[in-house]
Amino acid sequence: MTEVKREVFGQMPRAEGGGVVEKFVLKSDSVKVEILSLGCIIAALETKGRDGEFSDVVLGFDTLEGYMREHPYFGATVGRVANRIAKGRFTVDGKEYQLFLNNGPNSLHGGARGFDKVLWSPQVLPNGVCFFRLSPDGEEGYPGDLKVWVTYTLSGGELAINYRAQTSKTTPINLTNHAYFNLAGQGSQDIYNHEISIEADSYLPVDETKIPTGEVAAVQGTSFDLRQPVELGKHLQKFHLDGFDHNFCLQQAQARRLVARARHPPSGRAMEVHTTQPGIQFYTGNNLDGSLRGKGAVAYPKHSAFCLETQNWPDAVNKDLHFFEGFLMVND
Repeated sequence: MTEVKREVFGQMPRAEGGGVVEKFVLKSDSVKVEILSLGCIIAALETKGRDGEFSDVVLGFDTLEGYMREHPYFGATVGRVANRIAKGRFTVDGKEYQLFLNNGPNSLHGGARGFDKVLWSPQVLPNGVCFFRLSPDGEEGYPGDLKVWVTYTLSGGELAINYRAQTSKTTPINLTNHAYFNLAGQGSQDIYNHEISIEADSYLPVDETKIPTGEVAAVQGTSFDLRQPVELGKHLQKFHLDGFDHNFCLQQAQARRLVARARHPPSGRAMEVHTTQPGIQFYTGNNLDGSLRGKGAVAYPKHSAFCLETQNWPDAVNKDLHFFEGFLMVND
């Protein structure tokens, strides 16, 4: 059985439109997760180690004030389009659209005020919570009124996130969750002793601004071959890597399938990622620099967490159609 509780987490500043931010606590025998109505943020995820003790394994903040300051999308649902769109530009139905540029020359994770920074309307479910919002036509430069539902359900040790959207005009959409994990417990200094594997035969090389070049490259014989588990610290050292921030190309399938694993041998904690999406962005917290202090006022240094963001391929709207079949949504 999953227990679901709701409580007030804080009050949005008047400058941000006001409104009460709620926290929803989902609890099973083995997992406890806290989700905010602001950005559908996973604010905490507690799970047991082999010692039977619970630890919170996602980065974030103790108070709403932390989430109101600039931060790297800790735990949030990002959209309309996760990841990067080159030059913030795309053309749909013969019309060119220009988005806000918030990542060098590109648009990232929905723009200046994406889905991570807005209040969602919650509905409590027997084993979870469903969040809804209407993104109006023209919001952040995107076409069409877009209705979005993000549903979190907890069953035993499985947290499932389901996305659904409906639009009045053809529009790009690519939703994901941006939780930062450290299976040793949030606040641990690094993820070097984690073992990572990703079920992908190919990945997308990127240019200096992290936009895919258009090549789909085989992982065989490269540092991107993570099909067998690697100990992350040793792997980065072996290949002289600063870290990962790349899309791994998954086999196309309608059914949900296992695509990635992470394991922390000292604590015995492990996680699996299952998805129906065609890509997964593996990010190793390269841009964390210790300047952000999170829960318990602990600093979050470089490589202190990893993200496994299931999504469509970055900049798909500007690539050939076969790159992003199903990426453009029309009203049904």
